[in-house]
Amino acid sequence: MLRQADETTSARHGLAAGDAARPASADWTIAQGWERYTAADHGVWKTLYERQTRLLAGRACDAFVQGMGELPIGADSIPDFRRLSEILMRRTGWQVVAVPGLVPDEVFFDHLANRRFPSGNFIRKPHELDYLEEPDVFHDVFGHVPLLMNPVIADYIQAYGVGGLRAQQLGVLDKLSRVYWYTVEFGLVQQADGLRIYGAGIASSATESVFALDDPSPNRLRFDLERVMRTRYRIDDFQESYFVIGDMDELLALAHIDFAPVYEQVQGLPEFEPDTVLATDRVVSRGTGAYHDARRKAAQP
Repeated sequence: MLRQADETTSARHGLAAGDAARPASADWTIAQGWERYTAADHGVWKTLYERQTRLLAGRACDAFVQGMGELPIGADSIPDFRRLSEILMRRTGWQVVAVPGLVPDEVFFDHLANRRFPSGNFIRKPHELDYLEEPDVFHDVFGHVPLLMNPVIADYIQAYGVGGLRAQQLGVLDKLSRVYWYTVEFGLVQQADGLRIYGAGIASSATESVFALDDPSPNRLRFDLERVMRTRYRIDDFQESYFVIGDMDELLALAHIDFAPVYEQVQGLPEFEPDTVLATDRVVSRGTGAYHDARRKAAQP
């Protein structure tokens, strides 16, 4: 689960750490430094990997399961980006490149537009298993990389990179970021055998992988592009609403849409809070809101 940090969280990485963490390369890439991982680092990976693979049985979408099975990702050690890239390149033309942590938006989009997935090369500490501010190697590799083996997802994420560079120029990056958040990070897909996870923010989180599918609290709504562009999201807790696609081909369709007219349509329109359910929404399941209501009450003085 990616969450805002408290005082016990480890030092920041990449862009979040300021100029001291800026690498010499303009594209922010660095060596993964696989040989420098310690036994403790690999131990954290093993703990996270084994816990998530147990939890995701019957919860992860078919494309995730297939991609994971075809890549050199296992419990015993943090994956080597070179080995991952060899297989990805043959299948979908992607590669994994190491970065020190968060990178500037334009760098992130340029990598995606050129089928390079930037992954933090650090791993969380043992006390951060369930609480992390920045995406680390477990979130990036375990959560994202298996789906890059799927041609539809591979094309969609590249299109997002191209679209991100354009959205910056148009001044509408917040709208596009919501599309990424509610698909690539926190998306659900309706399979024949039920709702399944494909978003990396869910797939890499022990608590949210259960909450997103099993808890009665959140709303689960059919994905609508304009609706998503107008919907805020939570960065500090579980999502109050998840958006559901019917199949992966919906993402492929999004990859071919010119978003510029959509940006114009939603510009200036009211925005929605994360828990909003509209009369026009196609509701998969209406949430009780109990979890977040309790959190808000507990926070009151």
